[in-house]
Amino acid sequence: MNDETLTEAERFWEERYRGDDRIWSGKPNEILVRETADLTPGTALDLGCGEGADAVWLAGRGWRVTAVDISPTALERAAEHATAAGVGDRVDWQRHDLADTFPAGTFDLVSACFLHSPLDMPRERILRQAASAVAPGGVLLIAGHAGPPSWKPDSHHDMHLPTTQEVLDSLALPPGHWRVERQEVVESAMTDPEGRPATRPDNVLKLRRLQA
Repeated sequence: MNDETLTEAERFWEERYRGDDRIWSGKPNEILVRETADLTPGTALDLGCGEGADAVWLAGRGWRVTAVDISPTALERAAEHATAAGVGDRVDWQRHDLADTFPAGTFDLVSACFLHSPLDMPRERILRQAASAVAPGGVLLIAGHAGPPSWKPDSHHDMHLPTTQEVLDSLALPPGHWRVERQEVVESAMTDPEGRPATRPDNVLKLRRLQA
């Protein structure tokens, strides 16, 4: 890919992934695991899949996954992860800048876990598109940071981290068509850059579509 043709967002994320052999842990998000473990596998859409840990975990549990990211390097690593895990045939990796394009179809699960960016991104519009992609009876799972990590309390001071209610209101869902199954702030366990135990507050919004 010619870097000169990339948008600002594409260049930012591609440079971030190229700058390190691995950005993420390779483990699925705990919120995703907790909130989807009891769901019947079907079709899933993973928005901002990164290096693919969530998509690979879902595929390993029987889901057929469409996984989307803006970075070709991230998607290459994700595909390698899926192949190594024996689920490469269960994941369709697609490159999208969600500000411009969105995957086609409807899904039994749409996951938007930590869809944040330091660049301008139409997150509210993207999440409304995510809601539109949920099939009747399906689930929309949105997880987002609620505050800075314990080891760096002054981080993200210039980024608005919306509450679950702000996210819910911005979705503008038609009354009676959806049910809120989870709306809370949780303390997520993690490690700091030195490998020490740490925490971070995260928002969880889980919605089930009752009708089209």
